[in-house]
Amino acid sequence: MAFHVNREGDVTVLDVDGQLIVGNRQELKKAVLDELEKGERKFLVDFTNTGYIDSSGLGVLVSLSKKIREQDGELRLASLNEDLRTLFELTKLDTLFRIADSREEALEGF
Repeated sequence: MAFHVNREGDVTVLDVDGQLIVGNRQELKKAVLDELEKGERKFLVDFTNTGYIDSSGLGVLVSLSKKIREQDGELRLASLNEDLRTLFELTKLDTLFRIADSREEALEGF
């Protein structure tokens, strides 16, 4: 599991490689909070290379979304595979996040 933080224009993009699970969720949280502390307000988490997210991974995404919104920012998600999209729909988290089919789509109009 690895996270890669990049900038695309004024958006902080985090690529998640592998699974987002209890053992590594704090790494993602720290990466986002560090950027938030630096003044960043636009975040995109790209799940192109992610096959699985457990409940603690979902929890950290919800908590980050709340914290970012409190700072007048936005967290978007992109490139969920079919299983992950179903997970977000079943848990109704698709109503909390703006979810795009691709990174390019997510970056449009940010």
